[in-house]
Amino acid sequence: YALSYTASMALLNLRRAMFVKLNDAEMTLFARQSASKLSNTLVYEVQTGSTMLVSAILSLTKDSLTVLALMGYLFYLNWKLTLIVLAVFPGLVWIMRTLSRRLYQLTRSAQQATDELAYVVEENALAHRMVRLHGAQQTQTQRFDTLSVALRRLALKSTVAMAAMTPLTQLLAATALSAVIAVALWQSQTTGVTVGNFVAFVTAMLMLIAPIRHLAEVAGPITRGLAALERGLELIEQTAPQTGGHHTTDRVRGGITFEGVWVRYPARDGQDEHPADAEARVALRGVDLAIRPGEVVAFVGPSGSGKTTLVNLLPRFVEVSHGAVRLDGVALPDWDLNSLRRQFAMVSQDVVMLNDTLAANVALGARTDAVDEARVLNALQSANLGELVGRLPQGIHSRVGHNAAELSGGQRQRLAIARAIYKDAPVLILDEATSALDNESERLVQDALARLMKGRTTLVVAHRLSTIEHADRVVVLANGTIAEQGSHAQLIKANGLYARLHTQGFSPDSDDVPPTPNDG
Repeated sequence: YALSYTASMALLNLRRAMFVKLNDAEMTLFARQSASKLSNTLVYEVQTGSTMLVSAILSLTKDSLTVLALMGYLFYLNWKLTLIVLAVFPGLVWIMRTLSRRLYQLTRSAQQATDELAYVVEENALAHRMVRLHGAQQTQTQRFDTLSVALRRLALKSTVAMAAMTPLTQLLAATALSAVIAVALWQSQTTGVTVGNFVAFVTAMLMLIAPIRHLAEVAGPITRGLAALERGLELIEQTAPQTGGHHTTDRVRGGITFEGVWVRYPARDGQDEHPADAEARVALRGVDLAIRPGEVVAFVGPSGSGKTTLVNLLPRFVEVSHGAVRLDGVALPDWDLNSLRRQFAMVSQDVVMLNDTLAANVALGARTDAVDEARVLNALQSANLGELVGRLPQGIHSRVGHNAAELSGGQRQRLAIARAIYKDAPVLILDEATSALDNESERLVQDALARLMKGRTTLVVAHRLSTIEHADRVVVLANGTIAEQGSHAQLIKANGLYARLHTQGFSPDSDDVPPTPNDG
C-alpha cells in the first residue's frame, strides 16, 4: 500500500508539473508537436509507466531479497559450489542488459508510432465533415491501417524481446545446475561431501530458479515503464517556458507602437534550410506604426501579407525577430506576461469554447467561486445572446458541450464577444471576426462589436467592408510591409491597393504565411 500510495502521489505531481509546463511553454512547442502527442504523453504514457514500475518494483524487491537469502545459505553450505553459481550471474546480466536495450528502443519507436496513429484519429475527428464530403473514408482507413500494422509489428518485436529473457536465463540456470552436480559428485569422492549437504545445496539452488526467472521477467516492464515516464520528464526538462519582465499595471491607456518590426518564423525541427524557404518564412519586414489610445485601426491586405502576424505580436503569441513593439511606451518583453495579456481581449473567426457551462466560458480565467453572474448576464445581453440564455434549461449554468458545437456560427461568435465584454480589456483585437457569417448573424455580431469597441483601442483584421469603412484608420499590408494607410475615403480616392481590394469585395482569404499554428 505504501509503495502504491507513493507512486500515485508521484504520478499526480508529475502530471500537474507537465500540465503547468504545457500552459507556460513557448508557443513554438505547439508548432513542433501535435495536440494528440501532448495529450497522449500527459494522460496515457505516464499512467502506463507508473503502473508498470509499481508492479515491477514490488516483484523486484521480494525476489531480490529471496535471491540474497538463498545465496547466503549456499555460501554457508558450500562456498566452492556457490562460486560456480556466481559464475552464471555475469551471463544473466549481459542477457538482461542486451534485451532491455533492445526493448527500450522498440518502446520508443512504439511511442512514436502511437503518436502518429493518434494524430490520424485527431485529424479525422476534426475534419469529419470534409472527409465525408470528399469521400475520403477509404483513403483515411488505409492510412490508419498502415500505421496500425507498423505499430503491431513493433508490439510483436517487443513481445519477442521480453519473452526471450525467461528461456535464456533458465538455460543458464540449468547449465549452472549441471556444473554443480558434476563438481559435487567429484567432491563426494575426494572430500567426502555428505548426501545431506548435497541435497540441501541442490534444493536451495533449485529454489533460486523461480526468483531469477521473475527478475528476468520484470526487466521488460521496468524498461517499458522507464521509457514511458522518460517522455513526461523530457516534456518538463526540454520545454522552455515563455519568459517576461516585471512591468505591471492594472489598465493601460492603449497606445501601441511598432518600431522597425521584422518577424521570421523558425524552421520546423529537422527541416533542411533552403534560401527560398527562409524567404517565405519572413512574415513582416520593417513595419513602423503608431496607434493612439482609443483609435480603431483596420488592417487589410492580400492573403499572406502579415495581418494576423501583426496582431498576434501584441499578446506575444508571435515573437519579434528584429525591432520592438511597445504598449504604453513599454517594450513587450519588459511586461509581466500575465499583466500584459490582461490588457487584451481577442475575438477571432476560430472560436474555441471549453466543455463547461456558459458562465464559465464567458468568465474564462475566473475561479468558479469568483464568477460574477450578473456581469455574465450583462455581457451575454450586450452580445445579443439574451434569447439563447432564456431558452437554455439551466440558463448560464447550462453546459455548452464540446467546443459549443451545438450552437450556430453566429451564436458562437457572439459568445466570444460576450467573453471579451466580460474581460473588459482596454485593447481589443478582432481577427476576421465576421468573415464566415450570414447577413443576419453578421448584423447581430456587428451590433455587439459596436458596443464592445467603445472606448477601446481596437485592431481589426477583416475583409468585409462593413467592419472597415468606419475605422479611424485603415492600414494596408502587402508582402509584410505597410503599402498605404489613411481613412477609407482617403484610400479610395488614392486609387491604390486598397481601392483595388475594395473593388474585389475583400475576399475572405485571410491565411498569413508561413502556415504555422502561431499565425492564427
